[in-house]
Amino acid sequence: MRPRRFTVGRSEDAIHPDTMRAALAEFLATALFVFAAEGSLLSLDKLYKDTTTAGGLVVVAVAHAFALMVAVSVAFNISGGHVNPAVTFGALLGGRISLIRAVFYWAAQILGAIVATALLRITTGGMRPLGFSLASGVSEWHALLLEIIMTFGLMYTFYATALDPKRGYLGTIAPLAVGFIVGANILSGAPFDGAGMNPARVFGVALVGWRWSHHWLYWVGPFIGAGLAGLIYEFLLIQPETAPHTHQPLAPEDY
Repeated sequence: MRPRRFTVGRSEDAIHPDTMRAALAEFLATALFVFAAEGSLLSLDKLYKDTTTAGGLVVVAVAHAFALMVAVSVAFNISGGHVNPAVTFGALLGGRISLIRAVFYWAAQILGAIVATALLRITTGGMRPLGFSLASGVSEWHALLLEIIMTFGLMYTFYATALDPKRGYLGTIAPLAVGFIVGANILSGAPFDGAGMNPARVFGVALVGWRWSHHWLYWVGPFIGAGLAGLIYEFLLIQPETAPHTHQPLAPEDY
């Protein structure tokens, strides 16, 4: 049975071709996701000057779900399709990825989000990304708890469909399931705090649009939620593999 523990990894992993390919896959997949996801918000703002309507919320949720489903799919066979620093953190705590590879994933995801948001600003004629903010009456602590809960659901779904050794046929629908849970969380959480769930996506928008309001909670909340989900699923729900019991014949009696 593979030891379920936090691993740093070997120094040679940092320059291994597989690590480089996986990081590149995460960079491209995250860029694809952020470009489409943030682009849906800018499109609504361009068309209607208002993204807070019920119809707009549904459009944004569907765009995020579809974009994430595609992003996870295209990276799944190469890097595992994390597309989210919080998901990588949950996998790290569960022992499913080494620290060295996780660092490469984080760098690739953040850079992918920055590049995608910058390209959006260029291609839209300088439209400033809308960023994430708290609705009236929602405190930072309310938003932090909301981010923890939503990202817990995302990470739990990812673990069950993409990382569980006994996932079976569920592995084929992992991208769909992950996209659906993010879309559903946006429907329930976006009116309150924007439903971040992805620190890289939030950081790209904050940097390019220079919108840093309450930025810390969009890192702390997702990392706590994903970390809890990874630990709970890995150490409480996955049944440890045991060596098969073999019958040992009784020793012959001495006469």
